[in-house]
Amino acid sequence: MKKISALVIILLSFFTINAQRNEIGIMAGASYYLGDMNPSKQFFLPKPAGGIIYRYIINQRFALKFDGIIGSVKGSDSKSKFNEKRNLSFKSPLTEISSQLELNFLPFVTGDNKQYFTPYIFAGLSVFSFNPKAEYNGTTYDLQPLGTEGQGTSMYPDRKPYSLTKVAIPFGIGLKYSIGKAFCFGAEWGLRKSTTDYLDDVSTTYADPLVLAAENGANAAALADQTIIAPGESVNHTDLQRGNSSTKDWYSFAGLFITVKFKTGGKGSCPAYNNHSKYREFKKD
Repeated sequence: MKKISALVIILLSFFTINAQRNEIGIMAGASYYLGDMNPSKQFFLPKPAGGIIYRYIINQRFALKFDGIIGSVKGSDSKSKFNEKRNLSFKSPLTEISSQLELNFLPFVTGDNKQYFTPYIFAGLSVFSFNPKAEYNGTTYDLQPLGTEGQGTSMYPDRKPYSLTKVAIPFGIGLKYSIGKAFCFGAEWGLRKSTTDYLDDVSTTYADPLVLAAENGANAAALADQTIIAPGESVNHTDLQRGNSSTKDWYSFAGLFITVKFKTGGKGSCPAYNNHSKYREFKKD
């Protein structure tokens, strides 16, 4: 605990000393998913998303950004028209904590009346949590505990329950625009390449419905295979393809943001501080 406390104090001291390099703000927009139920349609079935942003300005070209975003995603075979007969659907809450490095195409300083606009790109690393759900007979079920592809059954010992917390690689593009002496307004679109193929609870092959019903319950068997079949028809899909296990799922956040630069803590107004030698040195970075 002493080491952690010392590290926190050092970090707080660093950020206080370099206060003119810090920005904090909010973002609001939409989230959506790409995977087995929507392989390629961008901005398909978007859901509201929002969060907070912290940005540390390294120099005019580079910045470190940390954000926490809450959103949700959904998918539906019947709506995407990709595999309508399979007839699966899901929805999932999504929470992400991310760190990213931003590269400005043009020199940019919040509060500067000359270097006030730039497009930028970013890439980084994120940790996110999810929990796919589906509705059956008017009731919504968490899919991961049901083991819809045979996870947790004796017949499929190699299929382990998947984790609901995973890592992703975020990257994307954006625009920044400085407003006044302290505000930065912008827009951003970022894709996340996740390390899971179960964001939608679909990945491999159909499990034996008799095994699912016996070991994981009748709801697991019912939600695992909802294929549309003709009246009176009976089809056993055991070991047939249910999803594409060769690719991982993706998700995306897109929206608008606004950040404000921390007060320097020095005497006088921001314009006075802008004439200080340290500020001039920062603009030369």
